[in-house]
Amino acid sequence: MKDLPTAKLALYFVIKIKIANFASYLFMDISVIIPLLNEEESLPELHDWIVRVMQQHKYSYEIVFVDDGSKDKSWSVIEGLSQKNPNVKAIKFRRNYGKSPALHVGFEAAEGNVIITMDADLQDSPDEIPELYNMITQGGFDLVSGWKQKRYDNAFTKNLPSKLYNWTNRKISGIKLHDMNCGLKAYKKEVVKSIEIYGEMHRFIPVLAKNAGFDNITEKTVQHQARKYGTSKFGWDRFINGFLDLLTITFLSKFGKRPMHLFGTMGTFMFIVGFFMTIYLGVEKLYCVYNHERAPLVASNPLFFIALTTMVLGTLLFLTGFVGELILRNSSVRNHYLLEKKVNL
Repeated sequence: MKDLPTAKLALYFVIKIKIANFASYLFMDISVIIPLLNEEESLPELHDWIVRVMQQHKYSYEIVFVDDGSKDKSWSVIEGLSQKNPNVKAIKFRRNYGKSPALHVGFEAAEGNVIITMDADLQDSPDEIPELYNMITQGGFDLVSGWKQKRYDNAFTKNLPSKLYNWTNRKISGIKLHDMNCGLKAYKKEVVKSIEIYGEMHRFIPVLAKNAGFDNITEKTVQHQARKYGTSKFGWDRFINGFLDLLTITFLSKFGKRPMHLFGTMGTFMFIVGFFMTIYLGVEKLYCVYNHERAPLVASNPLFFIALTTMVLGTLLFLTGFVGELILRNSSVRNHYLLEKKVNL
């Protein structure tokens, strides 16, 4: 019985800590998500820079490092930073998976009302964070993407692929951003919790956000720093892979829940074209027979094989759409929709 006051006091402190943690989850200002690969030299400097900005503007914050299977001492550096700063959190992959998976797990762990993403190579300036934060909280934007007008990268291996990629992206997606793949971005919390990033889809987060209903997207000119440590891990291959990924996202956003509308329409059109070609050949044959003229063999006419191929392809496309509908009918996400608000429900 003598231990009862002590037990009550311990329970009181436990409840108080739980409430404080829950309050910080609800009201944390900023989560900074930093995916990284072999960046041991830059991490201490980047951490101190971010902390300085946060303290100067009195933000409540967390820094989430996502180590994408680094082979250097990056994880040891992060562990050391977390011991000095309780706002530092970290996730380490067992092997290298890529930037999209790193951002995905970072978004899942983020607790701030505004999410900031930046690269770990010191080419993104943490001094941009306050204005990005204000554009989300005061400007009402869903997503703000950085635009590095003046770049310090290699003109041939990085700048030129980036310009080609962004031009193609603007034409296909319709989103007028000059630097869609810029690592420095700001998001409303609802945006990152509503989208799923996989493969190499991190290049198209604005497209994914728009498809999810967050179309209040803008950009901000940001300062680009020259790389201080290490070398770039990107090049021409991202243009090819990025173009294919963009086509995938465009298809899934328009026809992901109605595949028959695409494949069925294309298949029906091709079948009808082939059918009318066949009718033409048949009428031509009957006309020659009726007028006692020498009729050429239908199978000797190249148009016959074109018509046959077109009808077969049309049938296959139609069946593809039908199979897609059957797969969708058994999908667990066939009726998954993002809701913004409810009234009296």
